[in-house]
Amino acid sequence: MSLKILGLTALVAVCALTSAKAALATPDVVLKGRLNGTAHQTYIDLPFTVPDGVTRLSVKFRYTGREQKSTIDLGLNDPNGFRGWSGGNKSEFTLSATDATPSYLPGPIIAGTWNLVMGVPNMRPDATSDYQAEITFGHVDDKATVSAFTDKPLNDKAGWYRGDFHSHSAHSDGNCLSLGGQTVPCPVFLTLEAAKARGLDFIALSDHNSISQYDAERELQPYFDTLLLIPAREITTFHGHANIFGTTEFVPFRLGTKDLPDVKTLAGIVHAKGALISINHPMAPTGEACMGCGWDAPTDYADIDAVEVVNGGSVFAQHGVEGPTDGIPFWQARLNEGHHLTAIGGSDNHDAPDTPEHRSPVGLPTTVIYAENLSQTALLIGLKKGRAFVDMGVGVDRILDLKASVEGRAEKKVAVMGETLAVHANSNVLVEVEVKGEAGSRAELILNGQTQPQVLPVDSGRASISFHVTLKGQCAQWVRVNIRDKDGKIKMISNPIYFNIFER
Repeated sequence: MSLKILGLTALVAVCALTSAKAALATPDVVLKGRLNGTAHQTYIDLPFTVPDGVTRLSVKFRYTGREQKSTIDLGLNDPNGFRGWSGGNKSEFTLSATDATPSYLPGPIIAGTWNLVMGVPNMRPDATSDYQAEITFGHVDDKATVSAFTDKPLNDKAGWYRGDFHSHSAHSDGNCLSLGGQTVPCPVFLTLEAAKARGLDFIALSDHNSISQYDAERELQPYFDTLLLIPAREITTFHGHANIFGTTEFVPFRLGTKDLPDVKTLAGIVHAKGALISINHPMAPTGEACMGCGWDAPTDYADIDAVEVVNGGSVFAQHGVEGPTDGIPFWQARLNEGHHLTAIGGSDNHDAPDTPEHRSPVGLPTTVIYAENLSQTALLIGLKKGRAFVDMGVGVDRILDLKASVEGRAEKKVAVMGETLAVHANSNVLVEVEVKGEAGSRAELILNGQTQPQVLPVDSGRASISFHVTLKGQCAQWVRVNIRDKDGKIKMISNPIYFNIFER
C-alpha cells in the first residue's frame, strides 16, 4: 500500500510475526517508509497494534539522509495519550510497567492502537529519507534478558566478578543525610557510587517488595557503565525474607494469600521469569522489632537457588560472621539434606554513603562469582552453578577457589567449586585450594559440616594448598573451605564441591 500523508510516501509495513518468535531480537512489528521534502516541519503518526498480554515494548529506529541535514525526532503515544518524547537524542528505547528509558514514562502496556510519532524539524525540498522502526513486545513469561538494564556485557572477559546482593535505597527503607544534614530517603545513585568506591563490579538493589527502583536504575545504568545493575527485590513476608534476582516484572509477596499460597508457588513464579531466589538472613530473630526477619516458612529447598549465609547487618551486630544470627549452620543443614544451594553474602545496607563519621557498609560482605563475562545472564549462571565465594575483605583481587580429584586414578577427573565429582567409596580425594587474602591467614576444611583437624597456613597472603580426604559411605557428601584471619575470624567462605559416592 502506498500513501502520501504530510509528505510521507510509505510502505508502512506492519509485519506482525507469529507468537513463536525465533529470538528476542526478532521484531513483532516493523514500520518503514520514505519521507520527502513536503514532510518538513510536520508530525507523522505511525499506528500499530499492541495485543493483550504484552508487558514490555521496545523500539529501535533508524533513518537515512543525515548527510542532507534531514532530521527525524521520535515520540510515542499509547491508546490513552502521551508516553514520551525523545526527539533526536535516542534511536532505541524500552518501557514497561516498572521502568522506562529516560524520556519515556513507565506504566502498563495497554492493548490497542499505539502511535510512534515522528517529528520532522528539517527536510530539504529535494531530500528523501528512508526510515525503519522495529518494535518488539515482551511478555510476562519471557526470560531474564528482557529485564536486564543493558543488553551488552560491561566486560567481555571471563573471570571473578565482585558484587553485593543485598542493598536498599529510598525506594524502601534506605536513608542517608541530606546536604543540609537531615536524615532523608537515600537516592539510588549514592548506593551505586558507594559500590564503585568499594571496587565492586555489580550490585543488586533489593528494596522491600518495591519495583519503583527499576526506573531509576534504567536511567543510571548507562552512566555506571563499569558497574552492572542487577534487578532485584527483597520479597518481605511475615514468615521470612527472600531476594529475587533477574526480573523487573512484578512478583506477588503476600505469602499465605490466594495470590501466593506457599513458597513453592513463589519459587515457580520467579523461575518462570528466568530469575533466581535466595533466602535472606534465615537465622535472624523475628518479633516486634523485625517481624518476619527469620525464615520459618514451610519450604521445599529444592525450589531455592541460594542462601544468604553472611548478612552485613548481622556481622556488625555480633562483631563477626559467627554468632547467634550466623546463616552458615542453616545452609550446611540444607547441604546435608542433599540440596545444592549457593552460599552468597549481602551487606543489607540501608545507609550507603561514606562520611567522615560513617563507613559505607556497601560490599561488606562481597559475593565473588566466576562468570564468562560481566552480564546479568552470565552472573546468574555462575551463581546458580555455585562458582562463587563470600569475602569479608575489601581487596579487589582476593581469591578463593577449590578443585578436587581422586588420588591415584589413571584418568584424572577434576571438579571445581560448585561441581559434583563421582567417586568410589573409600576413595582418597585431593582437595586443592587457591587463596589470595590476608597474610597470616589459615585455611580449614569443612567436610559434611564438620571442621577437619588439619589447618593449613596461608602465610604469604597467596598460596596453593592441599587437603587429603577419605570419603567413606555411600551417601552424597560435600567439602568446602573457610579462610580465617590471624585472630580466628572467618574472612572467606567457599561454596562446596559435591561428591556422589558409589560402590566399586
